[in-house]
Amino acid sequence: MKIYNSLTRRKEEFRPLEEGKVKMYACGITVSGDAHIGHAYQALVYDVFRKFLEKKGYAVTYARNYTDVDDKIIAKSRETGIPADEYARMMIGRIDGEMERAGIDEPTVLLKATEHMGDIISFIEGLIASGHAYEGGNGDVYFDVDTFPAYGKLSGRSKEDMLDGVRVDNDESKKNPYDFALWKAAKPGEISWDSPWGKGRPGWHIECSAMNRAAFGDRIDIHGGGRDLIFPHHENEIAQTESLTGKPFANYWVHNGLIKVNGQKMSKSLGNVLLLSDVLDRYSEEAMKLALLSANYRGDVNITNHLFSDAEAHLVRFYTLIDRAETAFPAEEGTMPEIDAAFDAALEDDFNTSVAVADLFGYFKEVARLLAASDPAARRYTNQIKATYSLLGLFCRDPKKYLAEYDRAEEIPAEVKEVAEERFAARREKNWAKSDELREKLKEMGYAVKDAKDGYTLAKL
Repeated sequence: MKIYNSLTRRKEEFRPLEEGKVKMYACGITVSGDAHIGHAYQALVYDVFRKFLEKKGYAVTYARNYTDVDDKIIAKSRETGIPADEYARMMIGRIDGEMERAGIDEPTVLLKATEHMGDIISFIEGLIASGHAYEGGNGDVYFDVDTFPAYGKLSGRSKEDMLDGVRVDNDESKKNPYDFALWKAAKPGEISWDSPWGKGRPGWHIECSAMNRAAFGDRIDIHGGGRDLIFPHHENEIAQTESLTGKPFANYWVHNGLIKVNGQKMSKSLGNVLLLSDVLDRYSEEAMKLALLSANYRGDVNITNHLFSDAEAHLVRFYTLIDRAETAFPAEEGTMPEIDAAFDAALEDDFNTSVAVADLFGYFKEVARLLAASDPAARRYTNQIKATYSLLGLFCRDPKKYLAEYDRAEEIPAEVKEVAEERFAARREKNWAKSDELREKLKEMGYAVKDAKDGYTLAKL
């Protein structure tokens, strides 16, 4: 089994620190707002990693954290009038509910920064004692980047690069502007904890290092997170953890790609953030998973207007074939082990779900052929597909119930159909200018048109 290691920039054979066991940590959500599709994607990716490692026989301890104290949460507390700790608890409850609705399992260990304040303070004390951190003149504590010569080995950036493109607090009490905060002195009205340096709260980077060490000890097998965390977050985690322990922190650093919406980075500033709840209100959790896992986890996922609706349409077709096979051959209990072997081969190559998902189309084409021939092998195919692909959270529903819930054609208003037909006629006449004009009109009416060889389809925007 091979995993792409961001640290070495190559695929490596997976060898755990301890035979038969895996320690895996993935950076979780800062609970300053509702979960969006990017949060769900990252949680889904590492949920699949955990389940596949377990399938391969490993005893996996998988930890994920919630950042439940930081600047954004404090800002939300001021905005809402809800104390920061209460606001964080409220949001964790909401996010947990959305993840459950999405069919993403909880980790083995769920960590919260506010429950590990003693571990965080002890960690910082160790860095100060070993000369890797220092107290500022205002109650802050900073990590001294110059004391860690390997700084930049994960991202390929130098210390000077930290000053370019990343917001840096140029506090006069710092030795260097690229040193980063381990402990922040409390400002008036902020949530705070007692420490040897006065009341304050931890910096973001130290939280993950301290919680990791509390859960696993000095070393772990796999550390994951989104690609946007490589620098500075994971780079700083490595620096502070390895400075304290003198040991390599994680054997494998893995990073999932980011979410784009119609080719643009998803961000609040662009107003294109897709909340997880909004996606699940319109589509099944299985459609969401099929769409997201169709991409290689290391690449970005581009969410177009049709991504989830197309995935739902594929699932309706797949479930229809499963239902037909189960109805035609109710007593057939055989399986097709070669399907499971191909699935394992795909995921053993750096958890490549994109290959495994692509294989489904060929399998279901064969199911359709076998059904047409009244061959009971159709049921053996669907039995194995359900057993194997349940690891990805697919085909876990009763087919009839799924189809009753999601196989429903959306009623398109007559006036929209009229414009679409007029456009189709313009295309037949090769009147491209009119066709483009009517496409824009459909868009204004809230519908996207997708041309096919012998017609077109409409989808609500």
